[in-house]
Amino acid sequence: MKKLSLGTQGLFASQIGLGCMGMSEFYGEADETESLRTLHRALEIGVNFWDTSDVYGPLTNEVLLSKILKDRRNEVVLATKFGIVRDPNNPSVRGFSGTPEYCQKSCEASLKRLGIDVIDLYYLHRVDPNTPIEETVGAMADLVKQGKVRYLGLSEASAQTLRKANAVHPISALQTEYSLWSRDVEEEIIPTCRELGIGFVPYSPLSRGFLSGEIKSMDDFAPNDFRRISPRFQGENFQKNLDLVEKIKHLANEKNCTPSQLALAWVSAQGEDMFPIPGTKRVKYLEENAASTEIKLSVEDLAAIEKISPKGMVSGERYGEMGMKFVNL
Repeated sequence: MKKLSLGTQGLFASQIGLGCMGMSEFYGEADETESLRTLHRALEIGVNFWDTSDVYGPLTNEVLLSKILKDRRNEVVLATKFGIVRDPNNPSVRGFSGTPEYCQKSCEASLKRLGIDVIDLYYLHRVDPNTPIEETVGAMADLVKQGKVRYLGLSEASAQTLRKANAVHPISALQTEYSLWSRDVEEEIIPTCRELGIGFVPYSPLSRGFLSGEIKSMDDFAPNDFRRISPRFQGENFQKNLDLVEKIKHLANEKNCTPSQLALAWVSAQGEDMFPIPGTKRVKYLEENAASTEIKLSVEDLAAIEKISPKGMVSGERYGEMGMKFVNL
């Protein structure tokens, strides 16, 4: 697995990362044994860019990763996030905080849960509409000065917000949903990242697993899987998107790869500043995703993909109404 420059500040990471959220929450029941196997296997095959957050679990995903980090810290490029606040008595209730005080407190708590001395990449998970981004990033910059964080990132921030943030302290990475089915960032946000030397980290590059081709019906989801209420999996959207996946599967068969690998190869083909972080909690899918780096798409391949799945073809928003209020601010 190649290691590439993530941003222009000196951070290097594997070109395919690992989203760890689903190991603790949102995608059905957790399986700690298999998750730990997956984390160990990731390092064996060179997938060293791991993504977590204090909100995953909540809190427990960082604790899970600490069980690997205690012995293999130097092998991992560790990214975590703060800024989404969950009610401990009702985790489904969410708020946002980017205040300097909350930033400092959150970082120290994450370091303790992770069992490490420094976070490689620290993201603001969502922009707090009630706190100027300059104040939040100023507090994050203080963490760099304190030696608690090496590099800074933002998640789901607009081009304007990126510019304001980068003027306070260099931003190394922007994490935003990006896939064949989520391409709104192509117009302004990705060009701004490239202008400013900011690496781009696509999360959900398989559109919550839809692009894997393995989802056939709502019965494939556990009762507590959040995709049961995700717009793209609802009503007639589900069937329309399933029909799109069938066309992608046909192209994947022609390339002798899986639909997941084709979708990931498409993301990687958008530039060497792309660091997709497909999430999984199973060794099988980790290995499959990592192998996507071996697939090279020709101009003709890219044109064929564009023809069957052009921008805007997907049915349904990527989040519900409330979730969409806090992206691309």
